[in-house]
Amino acid sequence: MAFCLTPWASPGLMLALGLVFALLVGNPYRDHGGRYVRLLLQASVVLLGFGIDLASVFWVGLHGLVFAAATIFATFTLGYWLARLLDINRRTSLLISAGTAICGGSAIAAVGTAVEAERGEMSVAMGTVFLLNAVALYLFPVLGHALHLSQGQFGTWAGVAIHDVSSVAGAGAAYGEDALRTAMVVKLSRVLWIVPVTLTAALLFRRRDGVLAEGGARGRLPLPWFIGGFLLASLSARLLPQLHVWAALLAHVARAGFSATLFCIGASLSVAAIRAVGYKPLLQGVLLWLFISCVSLLAVLGY
Repeated sequence: MAFCLTPWASPGLMLALGLVFALLVGNPYRDHGGRYVRLLLQASVVLLGFGIDLASVFWVGLHGLVFAAATIFATFTLGYWLARLLDINRRTSLLISAGTAICGGSAIAAVGTAVEAERGEMSVAMGTVFLLNAVALYLFPVLGHALHLSQGQFGTWAGVAIHDVSSVAGAGAAYGEDALRTAMVVKLSRVLWIVPVTLTAALLFRRRDGVLAEGGARGRLPLPWFIGGFLLASLSARLLPQLHVWAALLAHVARAGFSATLFCIGASLSVAAIRAVGYKPLLQGVLLWLFISCVSLLAVLGY
């Protein structure tokens, strides 16, 4: 964890170190560290907001509103038909579709709570998204350079096509500072779709007696409240120019936080979690990921 603060640490390296740590040594806090990892990720996102102009946040959100709605709807539709074709449990399929369409583990946690998904269903969806996130973190920067994408193009592509905020930040940081900022703005504008998607899922998965699922009606849903902190940080940087002196330091701390988050995520892996995924959910996850990656890349390239 301390190594994350050094100039030699990178998101990809820290994820690899976390995986090695989990598989060779074992993580004694695997079942209890998830909450603190989420807090670390959310704090890093808020700190990054001090270096991003608030006007660009709203412009990206408004500019990509129709595209986001279309790709999210298309991903859920394709996920529904793949579940029928591959004979996958409908809740597991819904969770994988939510993680692919919106923002990985955060969407899976919110939607899973709303539809009262079982622990095994959540684990399969989380494992599928984790494996694809790890691949994307290493693959996307290589493909971006091979396709000669600009910083803005790569950031937009990564923000749409990579599942989790942590891996989006890692891939963006590996490509460049501008790519990181663009990727985070695009991803966070997409994260806001958790709210309508979660409410819709809760309505669709009613109990037989007509009452909403406990998570959807009374449970506390893990919605992305940290986005408000990100927007406040961006607003503060705009209204208080003296904060620009600290922008570089805060950005460095945020990048270190993302690296530490990826280390913790890698360290939470277990062989049992990988085995629990199964080839059918993984195949659905791969096909959905390829779909949204190709569509978003074509959009970025102007086709």
